Amino acid sequence: MDQSNRYADLSLREEDLIRGDKHILVAYKMKPKAGHGYLEAAAHFAAESSTGTNVEVSTTDDFTRGVDALVYLIDEATEEMRIAFPLDLFDRNITDGRMMLVSFLTLVIGNNQGMGDIEHAKIYDFYMPRRAIELFDGPAKDISDLWRVLGRPMVDGGYIAGTIIKPKLGLRPEPFAKAAYQFWLGGDFIKNDEPQGNQVFCPAKKVYPLVYDAMKRAMDETGDAKIFSANITADDHYEMLARGEFILETFGPDADKVAFLVDGYVGGPGMVTTARRNFSNQYLHYHRAGHGAVTSPSAKRGYTAYVLAKMSRLQGASGIHVGTMGYGKMEGEKDDRAIAYIIERDSYTGPAYHQEWYGMKPTTPIISGGMNALRLPGFFENLGHGNVINTAGGGAYGHIDSPAAGAKSLRQAYECWKSGADPIQYAKEHKEFARAFESFPKDADTLFPGWRDKIGAAHR
Repeated sequence: MDQSNRYADLSLREEDLIRGDKHILVAYKMKPKAGHGYLEAAAHFAAESSTGTNVEVSTTDDFTRGVDALVYLIDEATEEMRIAFPLDLFDRNITDGRMMLVSFLTLVIGNNQGMGDIEHAKIYDFYMPRRAIELFDGPAKDISDLWRVLGRPMVDGGYIAGTIIKPKLGLRPEPFAKAAYQFWLGGDFIKNDEPQGNQVFCPAKKVYPLVYDAMKRAMDETGDAKIFSANITADDHYEMLARGEFILETFGPDADKVAFLVDGYVGGPGMVTTARRNFSNQYLHYHRAGHGAVTSPSAKRGYTAYVLAKMSRLQGASGIHVGTMGYGKMEGEKDDRAIAYIIERDSYTGPAYHQEWYGMKPTTPIISGGMNALRLPGFFENLGHGNVINTAGGGAYGHIDSPAAGAKSLRQAYECWKSGADPIQYAKEHKEFARAFESFPKDADTLFPGWRDKIGAAHR
């Protein structure tokens, strides 16, 4: 059934829709299956995403037609399809009238992904009007709260050197806490890796008191504050609360130095909102494990990593992993810096839409995946700043001297870039950074050819 007369209006102008402030706009790359016209398939897509059915029904009235999603732009040659969704279509909480991300996803990426006339469709950008921004939670805490804890300036407080305990599974409580202590002697921030939680060989109620003891000893020895991001991911709302409350009780007077990590992609918006609303005093660390199933460039359905990051800010993530932009082991390119910019800036023009955030707190880019001190200067140069959290696992625990030395080398890499120094010259005066060249010789050979002769053996 051709529904284009009802669910498409190509005379609508995008600037008018944005000025009207009553629609959420979504940009897709969509391809119909062979034998189906582009506009016909696009209109069917909009119908399935809003008020439509596959037959005419007697219950449709004039009001219903007023909340139809409308295709307002198509370009078959570039597979471009854009749809305007009336704001009133989206579900609201009965408790406080606020918007929910599950409703957004249900409509814009719901049943339409399984339609028989669609070869593929993938969201690559969306636009939220001001009223929608006002109705989402947004972050309760941001990186400035971590800078405050660390004794840094509240503006441009700089790089936070972090790690992931390695190996990510297999350590009993005592070795786990020892590994934390060793890194904290040189670094700022430790996170659980995404599978770590309450394994039978490393129960949460045994390991967290030991981690807190390690934190206190490291703070006493260095005179600097430390931060721990604890994984409270769970299927069940009450289990998440139990984990979070136990951790806060354990860290007691230093509970402000605890962030909560959630596996936001596999756990879904409900888990993120549970953490955001029940632990609003904690930094909410969104781990995106599994996202590549839909966001990878090789995936033709779902949505992009840019869209995932943008949604995380709406939900209230204080920080989200954004990959390494081609500088680490994870899939990505230099241009992925747009993923960081959309979450950290108050105003940004993305691949399809310009988005204003109207003062919503920013979400911190968290850089993780094969990073070490040698890769960081180029990463910072590409991004344009160093106000990020970097969790370098192997980059710290793979340092030839110690995890503490690895942490110091990461900090020195940031200071090297910030000062505009030549990394080879900088290494001659900073032992931990120099030893990173010997710790990661393959990267050193690629990034700094001839480094052995230039640095010499002074630090060996």
